[in-house]
Amino acid sequence: MECNDTYKTVDRPSGDSLLKEKGSKFIGYVFPISSEDDVKLSLEAVKKKHYSARHWCYAWQLGLDKISYRVNDDGEPSNSAGQPIYGQILSFDVKNVLVVVVRYFGGVKLGVGGLISAYKETAKLTLEQASIVERIRKDQFRLKFEYADMNKVMRIIKEESLQVDSQKMEMSCEFDISVRKKDVEKVIRRFDELRVVKIKSLLP
Repeated sequence: MECNDTYKTVDRPSGDSLLKEKGSKFIGYVFPISSEDDVKLSLEAVKKKHYSARHWCYAWQLGLDKISYRVNDDGEPSNSAGQPIYGQILSFDVKNVLVVVVRYFGGVKLGVGGLISAYKETAKLTLEQASIVERIRKDQFRLKFEYADMNKVMRIIKEESLQVDSQKMEMSCEFDISVRKKDVEKVIRRFDELRVVKIKSLLP
């Protein structure tokens, strides 16, 4: 079975996507995130920029295998803001992102249906204008071997186009490498066949 080892995300923050609806202004932003701390910092930045807005609604999704997410209506009627925003994150199939939609109230109530539509459209517009990139999923491993076996190890690293993240070379050698997920079994087998390399996963 072919292993799907790519995913989509945004490579930088972007925003100021504007939607106007019956006097209300909806402004969207998207941020790449790697932790809930990133969510907090990004939200603080948006709130600082739009301190006089009425609502700062958002949705985020973190993780690749084990997904965690949160939606927040920030005072809007239940499920009228955060959920429609999250629906667009799913629709665009992007991981590790936060989408925030700021609302300035224009004096006319939009009703739940109008809000759902406005938040959904703003999130869609924001993601359409974002810089979405495809990333390759990799696992990290540590190789331990004797200096005398360096050439054998380096040959495999070169042939398999492996990324060396760090290396220590003293009496013996220690390399941390990144391996594309779909190549993991083949790469482990090749190092095992050398019989001179200890390889262990660095996954948490």
